[in-house]
Amino acid sequence: MLFPAVLLLSLTLTYNKGAITLNTPIERVAKKLEIPVKNVESVKSLLDDRNTIPFIARYRKEMTGSLDEVQIGGIRDELERIEKLEDRRKTIIRSLKDLDELTEELKEQLDEATSVTELEDIYLPFRPKRKTRGDRAREKGLEPLANIIQEEKTGLDPVVLAKDYVEEDKGVEAIEDALAGARDIIAERINEDKKVREEMRRLFRNQGMITSRLKNPEVDEGEKYREYYDFNSKAKSSPSHRILAILRGEREDVLSVKVRPPQKVGLDRLSSLVRRGNTTSSEQVEQALQDCYTRLLAPSLETEIRNDLKERADGEAIAVFGENLEELLMSPPLGQVKTLGVDPGFRSGCKVASLNAHGDLLEAETIFPNKPQNKKNEAAAKVKRLVDKHKPEAVAIGDGTASRETEAFIRNLGSTEDLTTVRVREDGASVYSASEIAREEFPDQDVTVRGAVSIGRRLQDPLAELVKIDPKALGVGQYQHDVDQARLSDKLTEVVERCVNRVGVNVNTASRKLLTYVSGLGPTLAENVIEYRSKNGTIDDIEQLTEVPMIGSKTFEQAAGFLRIVNGDNPLDNSGVHPENYRIVEDMASDLGLDIFSMIGATGWRDDLSLESYVSTDVGIPTLRDILEELDKPGRDPRGEFSPFAFSEKVSTIDDMRQGMVLPGIVTNVTDFGAFVDIGIKTDGLLHISQLSEDYVSHPREVVSLNQRLDVKVIKIDKQRRRISLSLIF
Repeated sequence: MLFPAVLLLSLTLTYNKGAITLNTPIERVAKKLEIPVKNVESVKSLLDDRNTIPFIARYRKEMTGSLDEVQIGGIRDELERIEKLEDRRKTIIRSLKDLDELTEELKEQLDEATSVTELEDIYLPFRPKRKTRGDRAREKGLEPLANIIQEEKTGLDPVVLAKDYVEEDKGVEAIEDALAGARDIIAERINEDKKVREEMRRLFRNQGMITSRLKNPEVDEGEKYREYYDFNSKAKSSPSHRILAILRGEREDVLSVKVRPPQKVGLDRLSSLVRRGNTTSSEQVEQALQDCYTRLLAPSLETEIRNDLKERADGEAIAVFGENLEELLMSPPLGQVKTLGVDPGFRSGCKVASLNAHGDLLEAETIFPNKPQNKKNEAAAKVKRLVDKHKPEAVAIGDGTASRETEAFIRNLGSTEDLTTVRVREDGASVYSASEIAREEFPDQDVTVRGAVSIGRRLQDPLAELVKIDPKALGVGQYQHDVDQARLSDKLTEVVERCVNRVGVNVNTASRKLLTYVSGLGPTLAENVIEYRSKNGTIDDIEQLTEVPMIGSKTFEQAAGFLRIVNGDNPLDNSGVHPENYRIVEDMASDLGLDIFSMIGATGWRDDLSLESYVSTDVGIPTLRDILEELDKPGRDPRGEFSPFAFSEKVSTIDDMRQGMVLPGIVTNVTDFGAFVDIGIKTDGLLHISQLSEDYVSHPREVVSLNQRLDVKVIKIDKQRRRISLSLIF
């Protein structure tokens, strides 16, 4: 269960001008996300009943108010956050009871806390810890002296008072020993004061500066972190890529990093919170608060702020990665056409894989049209033979080493002049080639042939092929190895699931990996579907899924709407109409005097239909509209139409480039500092955020998106570092 029902029924008490407001976790989530309470309740109930997010978003719109996957995921995440908060609250209360420290006042404070940070501040003075300097001072009997000094009363000289606490047998051998012990107690009290920590935390968050300095120049041989050798910026407004870069530089021992407000600002603020006067005792209090700040409070709050910054930077980077991945996976497919997949190369040659319309390998060849062999005639003959034999309609050429040279060779062949020739990004192809999935698919082929197959399949259906590869290998991330890997993995898996279920999956041709991401299935059931297909042949009716081992009614409910059967017994099986709603379509057909086959793809009958007459307690207008859309275009692909793209023939290497050139390009990655653009050479150019618009842009995504085609101007070329700076042609 996502969230304990008992907890949801419990009420958290908060006080507002003496009045008690009842605030349930669901109400808190609804307020934070600005979603109606009833919709949050419905989502929670559906999630607890083991419904997947794609299923809820697509087939339970009446219950959720048509919330999308992102909103539903946000509700789930917020409920889980509250659950963790409540778990920590219970743990702290239990610990305080065991320590016999839980008072009614303390319990009330804990009940009112709305964050883990607040809970930890309340618990800090009582949390079991190693013996501190303050503890040792208390053991020496110095707490009464600390109490007197901290009051800062006029007329009391702490030096005179300290004489009474000098006891050699307790380890207090001199007046300064007594005063130092008292200051240690005061310093810890200040550090553990809840209100002090709240105010200082606010200062650190609002005025904290992230500062980096060069630590070990010999470690940064390529001067990768040069711009951070003497860097100072307000932490809360620093973009995520800077934070992640600086923290990586620190981990690699290139930089030393601090995240604090200026020392004087911090000390002055702490003094204003702690000091009570200007007496002879005040000097001791001032020394104690300075020690508290430098030894206890600042390091503790810096750790908190660093964690907050890292969490924020991770979140932004992961969000960018997720958006890029979604756009990549939703790239328009060329479709089921026979294809030649080409993995280009120089010395080792080019692998050419001939694929049928379903992406099955028919035959593979190795050709050497490029240097150093330059066997162009032999290569041309081999390609012609493959074309004549297998009649491909398209050629997919990987964009790696020797890509432009191989593309030019292919385009100039008379045998391929009528074929659609496309350069395909090959990021992750080598990862796939060596993977278990590739070995299962092609146990008798080497990695280079597998790579050529993957390139060809990416043109036919990017989604079906790319789901086989770890998203982190696809080249669309930003500092992906620096962020929380578990959090990143969860996000990317969610994105892949959303894309797969949005497009739909042909149950008879899908790979095991693709089926894994279908709502309700997963790896084991996907494997069971594959085994069922191999034993029983084509699945002709969606109800056959219930014959697959371990697919029960709940799994069928979750998966059936996202699976497609082409040319099956029931035309609705090739649509996004859920089997639970087939009866509605049958009723419509009966009322109109039509059969379902004649309704598919036709719209003339709509004028004679009243949707309201099919509304029931379970099915409302949103679902009925979705049904009509599916009947209008059954099995429609939401990814759009494929259209080929050609780079400038004038440029194939960085040496061909000149400042001021205007070139066509495709956006290959979007980060929070700019976009990378493929302009037809091995190195992508950077379209910095400052070059995206004549007006201010807060994020590149406001202007560009992955796979977008645009014209760019070359404004700077650094051949030594292989860096190209671009500007957008407005």
